[in-house]
Amino acid sequence: MKRTVSTDDAPAAVGAYSQATTTGDLVFTAGQIALTVDGESLVDASIAEQTEQALANLEAVLEAAGADRSSVLKTTVFLADIDDFEEMNEAYAGFFESDPPARSAVQAGALPKGAGVEIEAVAVRSDEA
Repeated sequence: MKRTVSTDDAPAAVGAYSQATTTGDLVFTAGQIALTVDGESLVDASIAEQTEQALANLEAVLEAAGADRSSVLKTTVFLADIDDFEEMNEAYAGFFESDPPARSAVQAGALPKGAGVEIEAVAVRSDEA
């Protein structure tokens, strides 16, 4: 059965979608961009800082769903400019220091709110939250 996930520890959805959904043990997150919990945009920050904020948001959503970074199976990273890959990758590697998940990284035509990076994940729930 599908369940929607919502947490005040990550930015509210900026459209008609849920922060995450779960079914059984699987968690599917929406893409996270560099917005603070109170909705402040960090799109003028470096790609490393944007990546760190997007991953912090992702972690909050995962925790609300009963998962954590160690349970992430796959991420997809969308970049406004693929030339930012190395800077994003360095920040990303600091978040997933051991046993990183499978990942795809692609250049998107444009990202919501002018973001430079957006990250979504599929994870396994560690409990029945």
